[in-house]
Amino acid sequence: MDLKDIQNLIKFVAKSGASEVKLETDDVKITIKTGSDDKETTTYVQQIPVGAQPVVQQPVAPAAQPEAPAAATAAPATAAPAAEDSKYITIKSPIIGTLYRKPSPDKPVFVEVGQTIKEGDVLCVIEAMKLFNEIESEVSGKIVKVLVDDASPVEFDQPLFLVDPS
Repeated sequence: MDLKDIQNLIKFVAKSGASEVKLETDDVKITIKTGSDDKETTTYVQQIPVGAQPVVQQPVAPAAQPEAPAAATAAPATAAPAAEDSKYITIKSPIIGTLYRKPSPDKPVFVEVGQTIKEGDVLCVIEAMKLFNEIESEVSGKIVKVLVDDASPVEFDQPLFLVDPS
């Protein structure tokens, strides 16, 4: 694995929002960890020949993340309505990937705010490794809020929709 492959992997991990990714091949083991404090995210790459002690551990410059400060300032604003949202069911992402709210660019979105859904309805698709996975509702109710923008990366267990079951 050359340096360009490692850099591309780091960019992919940074965009996906994953906190840690491990990759092991016959001759190399790579662990990429993204940690964050209040101001910046740093990615660490650890490259270990299989069966040996760590030989390289280097900090890598963080990928450009203009949305990071906005996310940090948005967190306190979303904490206040949390008590209000407790009566709603949160539908979360079962996988890491890119969320699409439409089946194709020229089609309408699967679900909109205010729409009544039933168990088994397709809410969105998540692309992971060039496979499109339909995300179906496990509950019936009314869509109260869409928490993720179209064509944005999502993490495992990230909230996607709020549903009012009543």
